[in-house]
Amino acid sequence: MKAVTVVAQYRTDPFFEKAVHLIETSGLVDRVLAVSRESASQRLPAFCTPVDGEIHDRTTLMRIINETGTNHLLFLTGDGHVFFEPGSIEKMIAATESTKAGIVFSDFYDLNERGKTVHPLSGYQSGSVRDDFDFGGALFFSTEAIQKALQKYGLIPDTRYAGLYDLRLKVSIECPVHHIPEPLYSMISGKAHSGDGQLFAYVDPRNADVQKEMEIVFTDYLKKIGAYLSPGSLRRAEQTQYRFPFTATVVIPVKNRVSTINGAVESALSQETDFPFNVIVVDNHSMDGTTEILSGLAKRYPTLKHIIPISTDLGIGGCWNEAINSKMCGRYAVQLDSDDLYSSTKTLQRMVDALRDGKYAMVIGSYTIVDSHLKKIKPGLVDHREWTDENGHNNALRVNGLGAPRGFDTNIIRGIAFPNVSYGEDYAAALRVCREYRVGRIYDSLYLCRRWEENTDAVLTIEEANRNNAFKDSIRTEEIRARQQISKGPNP
Repeated sequence: MKAVTVVAQYRTDPFFEKAVHLIETSGLVDRVLAVSRESASQRLPAFCTPVDGEIHDRTTLMRIINETGTNHLLFLTGDGHVFFEPGSIEKMIAATESTKAGIVFSDFYDLNERGKTVHPLSGYQSGSVRDDFDFGGALFFSTEAIQKALQKYGLIPDTRYAGLYDLRLKVSIECPVHHIPEPLYSMISGKAHSGDGQLFAYVDPRNADVQKEMEIVFTDYLKKIGAYLSPGSLRRAEQTQYRFPFTATVVIPVKNRVSTINGAVESALSQETDFPFNVIVVDNHSMDGTTEILSGLAKRYPTLKHIIPISTDLGIGGCWNEAINSKMCGRYAVQLDSDDLYSSTKTLQRMVDALRDGKYAMVIGSYTIVDSHLKKIKPGLVDHREWTDENGHNNALRVNGLGAPRGFDTNIIRGIAFPNVSYGEDYAAALRVCREYRVGRIYDSLYLCRRWEENTDAVLTIEEANRNNAFKDSIRTEEIRARQQISKGPNP
């Protein structure tokens, strides 16, 4: 019996036949299944077997799995064409056997007109649960692991878009997912590896049906691993006896933003409210003239507090901790980044009203992406309507962000604190809050998020994107573990 069945989404361009032919001639492949919604049997190479359907469709997947007579299934999942290096399939087989992995994936080479460059991927951990986790263009399954997972858990019925996501989550419960840090194939791909189109795919209204299926599958997965939290387990924010000097504080961490800090501070100070508020700017030892601008502003505006921390090793999260633990911090702490602006003079009032009226530990607004001239650019409004009161706190573990601006009950966020990092600190704090407390949402645009050449996430290298994603995966890993402990309840 040959070792591998290959499953590829059929394409009519000339690279398809070449790519699958190289795989078929390895001597290890039993069949190449070309999956297509259209009748492609007249155009297929002789060594391909047509399968009507889509790779991500549950019905198609089950038909493929049930008819497979090999030890492994190799899914070519990317939007490009995969060309395997000699001996690569043998390495994948060996990895499944040596690690007892249910799924194996590897680094690859990007192949384009400029040549061939290594494309590294992040390792898999238990928090690598996003539906768009980057496995590259090839996902290698042990058939035995698939059968074990299906017998124990099954797949969610009637899923058109999330079947393969469901399968890999269920397999990962029972068997390891193993990353081979070596490029085993080359890929020609038209897919962008970064950019707003990818970053915001899960909030694009055009993807609503897909995302709803992904959420159903992911929620079922959380229940299977004991990390699901029912809506009834969440609390409201309690009243405090502590007397705060202000009702609210706008918190602005900053380092070296000489061209934008003045606008951010003035946006905060211009807020019109029926309560007293102040602005705390935590100046993280700027060296470009930002400090001098803030010193001048603080002399003109008594409600502006300019803090320069003693510590010199703070990230954005550490700066937030300086602000919320200041004696000058208000009852509610509301975010404004140093290169962004509130969209109106009513933003702070809207945020605090929502926090007070709903007794929320955190409220998250919506924002509009703009350029340096404040002109709206794609994707425009980002409102995170995928959030629901019933399941948003669970689905938050699947997506890569929760939105802005964020406002916190200061008592609660003081007890939680931010990790001292400059990426993912807001996501970590938000996950921790919604583990225990109810969260409010405002779907109107309250905030202008500027994209410009000095944004920390404007243009990331593959390595930088991998580091960021791996860090967020580690946050999810810890959060899943904590939620599993809650679900278990107290020890007897």
